[in-house]
Amino acid sequence: MTIQKQKDRALLEQKLPTMPWYIQQYMEYKLPDLSPSTLLEYIRDYEIFLGWLISEGISEGPLLKDVTLLQLETLRMDHITAYRIYLTTYKNQKNSRITISRKLSSMRSLFHYLSQIAEDEHLYPLLKRNVMAKIEIKRVHKPKDSAAKLKGKLLEEEEIEAFIHYIREGYAADVASNKQALYAHQLNAARDAAIASLILNSGLRVSEVVNLNIDDVDMNHKLIYVFRKGHNDETFKTPVYYRERAKDHLEVYLQLRNTRYHAPKREKALFLAIKNGEQEGNRMTKRAMQQMVLKYAKRFGKPALTIHKLRHSFATDYYLQNDIYKTKEQLGHASTETTEIYAHLTDKTMSEAIDR
Repeated sequence: MTIQKQKDRALLEQKLPTMPWYIQQYMEYKLPDLSPSTLLEYIRDYEIFLGWLISEGISEGPLLKDVTLLQLETLRMDHITAYRIYLTTYKNQKNSRITISRKLSSMRSLFHYLSQIAEDEHLYPLLKRNVMAKIEIKRVHKPKDSAAKLKGKLLEEEEIEAFIHYIREGYAADVASNKQALYAHQLNAARDAAIASLILNSGLRVSEVVNLNIDDVDMNHKLIYVFRKGHNDETFKTPVYYRERAKDHLEVYLQLRNTRYHAPKREKALFLAIKNGEQEGNRMTKRAMQQMVLKYAKRFGKPALTIHKLRHSFATDYYLQNDIYKTKEQLGHASTETTEIYAHLTDKTMSEAIDR
């Protein structure tokens, strides 16, 4: 199990007792199919919904666990409409349409379970009436729209190698007058280049990179073994190939890892960082990797480039040389529908190929 999944499972177990019994039952039903991280998101959605029912006086109990099935059963369409409006306004930072759609989907899933799957002692559905079945959730995250937002924000062809080279050497010249920044770069340049190169030559997610251990790297066969998103078998790691280009950067970093980061024997993480005031290196965090890429991207002249866009950059380049099914497998997508985004990103190249 990944570090993040362990944290999410502990938090899930902490929150479950605050939920009504029927939601606890639903969580047990979904546990074999969904990761602790996904279930935790469901719980957070239910906390918001149940809290709204109490604040609106629809539920009389003071606690979330006091919301009854009868109160869910007698909800009307105007209640759901009011809740949708609430989702757009309850936070200072407005929820996006995608976020609201996801929150409503988690509600639909719960109500479907209560009305179609769960049974009482007389073999009747727990919920006799399902108001959420009337709610149409429109798809708002279309591949073509996503592609349009990404165009011009990714690394293309020769930029991929140029960005890695900039991390390795070019950045130092730009911060030559800043002793603190220069020292940090000298310490971490090999590690940072290895991280960027690995993503740009394999398409790994940042969460997959964070959770990598030393033993997950097969240098001879250019393979990385990762816990793939959506795979709930906590004993199986998926082999993912990386290009030859990434091998050199990994080798340079691995030669420096133990001495430069004072790696203790107990620390198995591949990528390490030394926090201020500490003597030994620890697993680099997701946030640290994200901030690292933003730092280099800004100086490189691509301020919109994020660590996730490194994955998109690889995928776009990879898709041009392979079909959609190979791209899907390499990226670990659940369906080709998600992979379609790269077909739209490469429209221009396809057009030029036809002309030629």
